[in-house]
Amino acid sequence: MPSKAPPTIQAVRPLAETRLFRVESVDLRFANGAEVTFERLRGGRNGAVIVAAVTDEGEFVLISEYACGTERYELGLPKGRIDDGETPVEAANRELMEEAGFGARRLTRLNELTMAPTYSGQRTHLVLAESLYPARLPGDEPEPLEVSLLPMADLDELAASGDCSEARSLAAMFLVRGHLEAREREGMA
Repeated sequence: MPSKAPPTIQAVRPLAETRLFRVESVDLRFANGAEVTFERLRGGRNGAVIVAAVTDEGEFVLISEYACGTERYELGLPKGRIDDGETPVEAANRELMEEAGFGARRLTRLNELTMAPTYSGQRTHLVLAESLYPARLPGDEPEPLEVSLLPMADLDELAASGDCSEARSLAAMFLVRGHLEAREREGMA
């Protein structure tokens, strides 16, 4: 773990703001006297969730949705913003119902992920969803999302295929697979 104190923030100035993003200029002074200006995407007020839903058969629940950034359909885990007044676990169950048509009786917040912490303050809470049941809530997607199941044993193949290029989804699935394997080993001990 890093033991250094972070640099001192001298000033923060807004550069641009849209419905989704806020870009800021941040003036920093490091302990050695160096002064630099960074630009960053400010994270949402409440953060976001990514939901690693696992069926009783050990399959990940994936969705396919259009990704404007890569200009193609991408496989990934259900995810979305945390609404005001929601906990990450509540948001995860809502997003799972909206995007994949499942609810979960067992939800566990495992970790927090970032995409590019040098330039983005967006924090995404990883939630493991288990004991799934059919449940649908209306979502905000422009078209119905295609849902598919991925056997956990096929995760390495998916990562190599390029069908899922979103780093948060891949990292989340590998973290969950490791978590479940460790839980199983502890249960056998």
